[in-house]
Amino acid sequence: MNILILTNYANGLYLFRKELIEAFRKDGHKVYVSVPKDENCHKLSKIGARLIYAPLDRHGLNPAKDFSLFLNYIGTIRKVKPKVVLTYTIKPNIYGASAAKLLRVPYICNVTGLGMAIEHGGLFSKVLMKLYAFSMNRAQRVFFQNEKNRAFMQKNGIAVKNSGMLPGSGVNTTEHPYREYPSEENGIRILAVLRVMKDKGIEEYFEAARAVSEAHPEVKFHLVGEYEEDERSKYEPMIRKLEDKGIMKYHGHLDTVEPVYADMHIVVHPSYHEGLTNVLLEAGACGRPVLGSDIPGCRETFIDGRTGFSFKPMDSGALIAAIERMLLLSADERRGMGLEGRNYIVENFDRNLVIEAYRKELSALKN
Repeated sequence: MNILILTNYANGLYLFRKELIEAFRKDGHKVYVSVPKDENCHKLSKIGARLIYAPLDRHGLNPAKDFSLFLNYIGTIRKVKPKVVLTYTIKPNIYGASAAKLLRVPYICNVTGLGMAIEHGGLFSKVLMKLYAFSMNRAQRVFFQNEKNRAFMQKNGIAVKNSGMLPGSGVNTTEHPYREYPSEENGIRILAVLRVMKDKGIEEYFEAARAVSEAHPEVKFHLVGEYEEDERSKYEPMIRKLEDKGIMKYHGHLDTVEPVYADMHIVVHPSYHEGLTNVLLEAGACGRPVLGSDIPGCRETFIDGRTGFSFKPMDSGALIAAIERMLLLSADERRGMGLEGRNYIVENFDRNLVIEAYRKELSALKN
């Protein structure tokens, strides 16, 4: 069958769902991907996806542009004639799902997170909820990545009868094997992997790096992730200053973070909101103890007190306290937390669980 995937970012689809695309192709399906054109699109072509470029502005709120995107999706669906449409992220979940609904093509939505626009409430949030209600009420399945997001949407009358749960996008436990905990002889290395923007907790991470480094000179902080372009001018000077002082090393954007995880002792994720964080899944998979915001989408990925510690989000003091708590442990205790974390991830979050959930939905189409 022809499968059409609608998403807003090529690299995100490649990093977290390439195995799903490969599985579809192995099963004999043709996979088309509608995505904004950028420097990462060639990665999807290499794994056999057929690209269709979409005029999607990830951050814009222009009704005319969004209507143009909706019409583009209508045209793409008519051209590809898919047996099913899969949608990821807000605009594809709204405009792509609406297009599939109006053309009477089966579609499956994946709510990867609600985002601050909805969580902050207000008029714009109400508009989004109305759009979601229209777009998703005929979906074959609406997958959620944490129970709180599902409960919130269902409370607002969305996906009441057609919801499902996924373990996030899962983690490839082969590409992220257990890595032996590194020696602490030359100090302790702490890593954050996140998009450089306020909502990912970057400011709290900077504050924690400054405070902890002053109290513990043997602790060094690392950061992996690309800038959110709208916020680059604010955070780039801060990162340079931390690097100049020897507090932090910024690795920039990396397609493969696993070698960096392997060299770290602790992984921190101070995000304000998540669907289900891939960062903590990958960190746990390679056997690292984690520190994660006490929010839906983070807390599910580790066992608090056993494979990591949670802390209050948007609170640098709470993050600092969590780091200090981790530093009080011995190296053997940290190593043990990471090993238990690996076992927890393999049992509950292997990416094959996601692939099988989608295969089940495709099988239902044939019946």
